[in-house]
Amino acid sequence: MVKLLNGLELAGFIKSRQAREARSIRQSLNIAPKLAIVQTKDDPVINTYVRLKKQYGKDIGVEVEPFFCKQNEVKDVLTKLNSDDSVHGIIVQLPLDDITQTDEIVNMVKPTKDVDALGSNPSFEPATPMAILWLLAGYNVDLKNKKIVLIGRGKLVGAPLEKILKAGGYDVEVIHRGVTDIAKHTKDADIIITATGSPAILYANMLKAGAVVVDAGVASEQGKTVGDLAADVYDRDDIAVTPVKGGVGPLTVCALFENVLRAARNAK
Repeated sequence: MVKLLNGLELAGFIKSRQAREARSIRQSLNIAPKLAIVQTKDDPVINTYVRLKKQYGKDIGVEVEPFFCKQNEVKDVLTKLNSDDSVHGIIVQLPLDDITQTDEIVNMVKPTKDVDALGSNPSFEPATPMAILWLLAGYNVDLKNKKIVLIGRGKLVGAPLEKILKAGGYDVEVIHRGVTDIAKHTKDADIIITATGSPAILYANMLKAGAVVVDAGVASEQGKTVGDLAADVYDRDDIAVTPVKGGVGPLTVCALFENVLRAARNAK
């Protein structure tokens, strides 16, 4: 049977610790941690993400307040939130209607409140890369002297994770859109991390025995949310892999709120 890297199990421990941390901040610093979410699109998937964040915040004692507005109002909203001392973290829920404004808008978030770390000079590590590293550490996956292949170089996951891994001195190879023979690079990889948002780009015959596979991609296929891995990957009994659901995702929410709690503690 395939070994599953279950992020839900780890998330439970982290969530309990964060609840204690939130209580400590309230009691010792008299600060009520608060996250503001700026949303422009009324989209079922985005609404689900926002709802999950609100519930998680409620569970650990962090106030989460959504601000729904039109895209041409976002800059004014961000200006007010940046100057509001009761708000410790701000995220702009992507994608925007006009994606050409993404960089300009996310760079408006004050670095000390940029808990998504999407701006050019954030004070925090981005949530999904942090979640991936937490997951690997939680299952005692040592990155030293391992060949790591990262598929995808997107703004949210691939690019910041590549930067973190290379800064740590790890052997990482990045596979971008222009590479046609992905298997050539993955067949001898010890650790493979996918973050493309393209369904079924990695198949069972593209992996060596003992490989560790982390799927951080999110895509939509026939109305369902899917990852980057083909179904036959889960037929392998000689690899470790994130489950279809409950892998990196739960830990990404944890990592986001880790940054919110840090921002609140630093605000004093």
